[in-house]
Amino acid sequence: MGLQNTKPCRVKQANIVMLGLDFAGKSTLLYKLRYKDAFLTVPTIGFNVDMIETGRGFTLTFWDVGGQEKMRQLWGNFLEDADGLLYVVDSSDKRRLEDSRREFELVLKNESLQNVPVVVLANKQDLPGALNAEEITRRFRMKKYCSDRSWYVQPCCAITGEGLAEALQRATTFAKQYSRSKETFTILKE
Repeated sequence: MGLQNTKPCRVKQANIVMLGLDFAGKSTLLYKLRYKDAFLTVPTIGFNVDMIETGRGFTLTFWDVGGQEKMRQLWGNFLEDADGLLYVVDSSDKRRLEDSRREFELVLKNESLQNVPVVVLANKQDLPGALNAEEITRRFRMKKYCSDRSWYVQPCCAITGEGLAEALQRATTFAKQYSRSKETFTILKE
């Protein structure tokens, strides 16, 4: 082994898994991040993958996984190499908020996601009666479920793009930190 191998290489890319119930707005958010346009999307059966360069040679690969009930059983398969979780919530759909929270809690219990940073996107802020970031933080018991990791709740609107730049920035920062810590751990283990 040459000496140059002992220096940790700079992290160039990270994987972000996007989850949330169907109709939370995941695909619309991803299109808006990627193309700065809101597309009319159809419910995702399976998953979409998209890469977004977030600056200075760093790329995030987004795995946008369908949120229908039958897809949720497969969510675990996407978590293995996650460097970050983007969990999208329809802040205006009070009827399904509890379902969304339950799924969120289940996902966080997955051992692949141990310590993986989380950004919750409180989407659809443009709709009347949408819960704000504080409300979502409280209802999703973020302080309890995410005490072992970096987390952030970002209010946003996929249609107008409001809050998305901040969300992307936050996801990038978290993913970089997490990838670096993972890398350091691997080097220590070797």
